[in-house]
Amino acid sequence: MTRLLVVEDEPQLLRALVLNLTNRGYDVTTASTAALALAQVRRLPLDVLVLDLGLPDRDGIEVIREVHTDKPKLPIIVLSARTGSHDKVNALDLGATDYVTKPFDMNELVARLGAVIRRAGIEASAQQVTVGDVDIDLAERTARRHDGTTVHLTPTEWRILDVLLRHPGRLVPSQELLAILRGDADHTESSYLRIYLAKLRQKLEPEPSRPRHLLTEPGMGYRFQP
Repeated sequence: MTRLLVVEDEPQLLRALVLNLTNRGYDVTTASTAALALAQVRRLPLDVLVLDLGLPDRDGIEVIREVHTDKPKLPIIVLSARTGSHDKVNALDLGATDYVTKPFDMNELVARLGAVIRRAGIEASAQQVTVGDVDIDLAERTARRHDGTTVHLTPTEWRILDVLLRHPGRLVPSQELLAILRGDADHTESSYLRIYLAKLRQKLEPEPSRPRHLLTEPGMGYRFQP
């Protein structure tokens, strides 16, 4: 599932964006200020940043500059009421991938987003993964054993898998996972993750008590080992 960070300070528009993008299968995280947006960019594994330029604490142009310095490969789609060519050229020169002028048609934004994702090759990454004897399709959210039996996973379990399986071999810190699940990077209930990882191992690991694929790195986080 493609992960988006949508940065918009107008509540009604933000709700509309979240509703429409979620219904189209995107995993959407939100921010309403530049400070929160930059914190989310640093903490979360993101695929695309959708950024309003008119933020209350900093100009979105400064956010583009900082994001492009920290994560130069992260695609940025700008949303802006600024129609002047100077602002558009400036945003694109600083690293924005596309520029959508407000007011915009939601279908146009979705089409632009799809084009950016295809160019970045995001959809092709780690969509189908095998864990033990279970074939998992992250795009379709299906999990089936080799004998054809369906494995039922909860929405929270899918979100955890989507992070771990898309980054094989990478240590994902506990706080990063908690931030994705709860939207609160300061949430510290590590037991929350332990419970869900235990459930996932029961469903996916051939020997849940001796996991080979969904590994715990004590005191640090979790790792998917293919």
